[in-house]
Amino acid sequence: MVTTGLEIILDHFPSALKGKRIGILCHSPSITKNFKHITEIFYLRNDCRLSAIFGPQHGIHGQTQDNMIEWQNQMHPVFNIPLYSLYGKHRKPSPEMLENIDVLLIDLQDVGARLYTYIWTVKLCIEACTEKGIPIWLLDRPNPIGRLPFDGPVLKENFFTFVGGASIPLCHRMSIGEIALWIKEKYYPACDLNIVWMKNWRRSLLFSETGLPWVLPSPNMPTLQAAIVYPGTVLIEALNISEGRGTTIPFELFGAPFIDSEKLKNNLENRKIKGCAFRTHSYIPTFHKFSGELCNGLQIHVTDINLYKPVVTALEIFDAIIETSPPDSLKFNMPPYEYEYNLIPFDILSGDEGMRESLINRNNVQIEKERWANEIEAFKNEFRHFAVYPE
Repeated sequence: MVTTGLEIILDHFPSALKGKRIGILCHSPSITKNFKHITEIFYLRNDCRLSAIFGPQHGIHGQTQDNMIEWQNQMHPVFNIPLYSLYGKHRKPSPEMLENIDVLLIDLQDVGARLYTYIWTVKLCIEACTEKGIPIWLLDRPNPIGRLPFDGPVLKENFFTFVGGASIPLCHRMSIGEIALWIKEKYYPACDLNIVWMKNWRRSLLFSETGLPWVLPSPNMPTLQAAIVYPGTVLIEALNISEGRGTTIPFELFGAPFIDSEKLKNNLENRKIKGCAFRTHSYIPTFHKFSGELCNGLQIHVTDINLYKPVVTALEIFDAIIETSPPDSLKFNMPPYEYEYNLIPFDILSGDEGMRESLINRNNVQIEKERWANEIEAFKNEFRHFAVYPE
């Protein structure tokens, strides 16, 4: 079984934390293997004091939905200490929020896609704590889809936003601790960052092989299967297509009223995309895009995890939708998106304007895939310096 950073720190409590006022950035999956939440554990400790709790997007209990649905500061109803939202008026902790803590403890479950916002909340915390001279202790957790290959464009610096703040691929294979180390070394070398690394985790493990309980890291990430397809189908958020929100299998389902499901399925099957199969599945979302309308769509079934590339698959899907739908049916949404008011949402999610322009110009998808492959090879040279865990 994999031992998380939380379990390790509880087994061997660092002397550097004893007697300190502790702030904790956490959410629903911040639990032990016995389902004890980190805040409950630290509230009951008598060798340090829980002084403040911070929560990322979706809230500490996963209560809020997606893009720019904020939640607000409050007093914790049981612990009677501040519960600060880092997805509302503030995304970076203010000096006032940090006033009564000596150490910030971070325990967040990431999902292995660069655009998932939790690591960028960590980056803003690193910035704020560096400015205040407050040490950070980050408790590492598995990348649930570490077995998948590096995939997708590497994020360009002029596209840095709250959905991406480091030059890594869309499907990056790193743990949240490794990305935090990358952020410290490249952008905040003065940060007092202490990472409690996992035991027994290998990059090739799926979450189902870790022995750890799956807790929804966000409201629309119900299963590991959703996480596997997510690095690709999350790009649908930036299109006039439903990504399956408002159904029980978001990101595995996609569709729209204008899609011809059978024609699209046949087109995709002719492309012989490795590691997955497509099945016709129409649905009526109960909320979000096309709420109450019939969406003609497909479900992605991953048939061979060792061959599946989520971003490559998404590129083929978008190209096939353009080929099989009426002219100009597929549209790229305009800003705002995740607090970005100028750049096109699809570009900040994918990493640059390349994929969008390739689709618009009807370029051969192989050219775009080769562009990513070259970028990923360059990334790997840097990645070796930050890779802590074995394959």
